[in-house]
Amino acid sequence: MRVAHGEPGRLDGKTEGTTTTTDVMGKLSPTALDRYIFSRTGARNDDLLVGPGYGQDAAAVATDDGTMVVSTDPISLAAERIGTLGVAIASNDVAACGGVPEWLVSTVLLPTPDVDLLDDITGQLDAEARRLGITIVGGHTETVAGLSRPLLSLTCMGGTDRYVPTGGARPGDAVILTKGAGIEATAVLATDFRAELEAAAIDSETIDRAASFFERLSVLPESAVLGPLAIAMHDPTEGGVLNGLVELARASGVRIELCSEDVPVRAETRRLCDAMGVDPLRVLGSGALLAAVPSDAVDRALADLEAEGVDATVVASAETAASTDESGVVLDGTRYGDAVRDGMYDLWE
Repeated sequence: MRVAHGEPGRLDGKTEGTTTTTDVMGKLSPTALDRYIFSRTGARNDDLLVGPGYGQDAAAVATDDGTMVVSTDPISLAAERIGTLGVAIASNDVAACGGVPEWLVSTVLLPTPDVDLLDDITGQLDAEARRLGITIVGGHTETVAGLSRPLLSLTCMGGTDRYVPTGGARPGDAVILTKGAGIEATAVLATDFRAELEAAAIDSETIDRAASFFERLSVLPESAVLGPLAIAMHDPTEGGVLNGLVELARASGVRIELCSEDVPVRAETRRLCDAMGVDPLRVLGSGALLAAVPSDAVDRALADLEAEGVDATVVASAETAASTDESGVVLDGTRYGDAVRDGMYDLWE
């Protein structure tokens, strides 16, 4: 399960005397996660099959009927379609582990007692959950002093017969990416930053097509296809496809080398990212799915995805890492071993 935003304090695993400072928004470093999160997990329970781990999308808990997949995720920066995004992102984490999202618990925190805003958010939550066949079973709603924008925190649960971890890739496996880079970012840019895009001479038709990417955020179809074949799957979110690859590689202890030109980027994504000065490979990436598939199953995987109407590309192969410290991603000759800052953050600061 992911830690998306930290409390004030330096969370890159380094200290500065007795005082801590905030460096950046976004995911915590592996060092900080090990020190402050993964070592503090409460009482031991033998029913926990997979607990918190770097890059893991969701936990796995043994039940009488099989395995329950559980994930939780916050969302606070996207404003226009925050409810739609929240449901998609939370359910994607369960699906990326081979689960079938079934239940959702929703916490909605508002900056002011704004009934119209609450109506918009809960309407979006309801519509997207209905579209994906997920039941909202509970949650919490209140107004919180100090917030500048709405904050959602959603917990999604679902069963599976085959849990697929982030950290299962092996040397020789093909790494498949569905749809393309920056799907979520494209939709958010088109809605939250429409005025800026129009000022940059992006035509209305392109912006409208980009906004329709909200309809492509769910990875449930490709997860269902790849779940029986993949030995690792991952939902790239903050930090985009690049950070998703880093998490998959580090969790698996492998090295992934690729070129930017090998990663599919849709025309709308390219135009909007260029206009806003962000890299499509380093921006909000929900809507795509990364999967490590054994080489002898690649042709079947791609054929099955095509039959389901899902675009997919082999972007790289997993390679042996000389050591744990050498695991990670080499993109265009530059190595990445830690969390990659999402370029979208600068647009909201």
